[in-house]
Amino acid sequence: MTLAADQIAALPKVLLHDHLDGGLRPATIVELAGVAGHPLPTTDPQELGRWFVAAADSGSLERYLETFRHTVAVMQTADNLRRVARESVLDLAADGVVYAEQRYAPEQHQQGGLTLQQVVDAVQEGFAEGVAQAAAQGRRIQVGTLLTAMRHADRGDEIAALALANRDRGVVGFDIAGAEKGFPPSRQASAFGALRAASFPVTVHAGEADGLQSIAEALHVAGALRLGHGVRIMDDITVTTGLDGAPGARLGRLAQWVLDRQIPLELCPSSNLQTGAAESIAQHPVTVLRSLGFAVTVSTDNRLQSGTTLTRELALLAKEAGWTLDDVRDVTVTAAEHSFLALPQRRELIDRVILPAYSQNGSGRHRA
Repeated sequence: MTLAADQIAALPKVLLHDHLDGGLRPATIVELAGVAGHPLPTTDPQELGRWFVAAADSGSLERYLETFRHTVAVMQTADNLRRVARESVLDLAADGVVYAEQRYAPEQHQQGGLTLQQVVDAVQEGFAEGVAQAAAQGRRIQVGTLLTAMRHADRGDEIAALALANRDRGVVGFDIAGAEKGFPPSRQASAFGALRAASFPVTVHAGEADGLQSIAEALHVAGALRLGHGVRIMDDITVTTGLDGAPGARLGRLAQWVLDRQIPLELCPSSNLQTGAAESIAQHPVTVLRSLGFAVTVSTDNRLQSGTTLTRELALLAKEAGWTLDDVRDVTVTAAEHSFLALPQRRELIDRVILPAYSQNGSGRHRA
């Protein structure tokens, strides 16, 4: 029997790859854009939500990224940033997410005169408000912040320093994002060097719109502990079928490196379909990669642009790729294990929150 969405919704989930500026409520965008005088394709919230999904459904990462001009436009004041951050936490908590790492690029929120630190302060305040409000509603959620540098802007050193300055205030990691082709991680080598010297965690968007070289640089130049998307590691894998019909695979050296070192893949199925990195949920590489033993996690990327939630992503995998409750439990535990929380916090999250809930639903313990 197919695992139902309501079953998944009731279970604790962990989300590692979710963009703050890709998760706004359409109604909030309409309200804030009206105050800011920013024109929108429509001022009807339901129609606007549909427009974002359709506009992001082009099969091109570059076109997908264009949709963010509307969300970023309404995130230029401290009050608006606090509101967006608070609402994001509440929406995730309502979806059963118990730990989320939310990422955003502070440099994109300075058009109203905010300093980088003021941007971080506003977002952190919003996250704290959301966590407290969710707790008052009986929902537990923790949030870690990933600060992102835009690949094309060459402000990596500045954003890396900002991340380090706020590492004891909820910022748990660093990322680079934006157009992948033509903007390799090596452009930000000095930033990654500073972060490595400071023992600060890094995840890198790689292997989404570009191939193996981008992944290799993320790992060997940037020192990434996780790969944002990483779906194109499949370019280094040849899936085979034995004489007995059993599935197998031949791995190239980079894929073998990722597998052997259990470098986590932050896979985002619906988003990957929209940007042309996968053809369908049923054929998305997440399932074969999991079967081959890769450290697979499942994320939303941009909930607004994909019209999705983490429950929906997992339910689609159950419906179209045959995922079971054990599969959902295992990717949840894998995500928690590879979060940027401190080890004691990760263990507590897994042992006291995640595993008991899945055991009660008949899933047993996580397979190591």
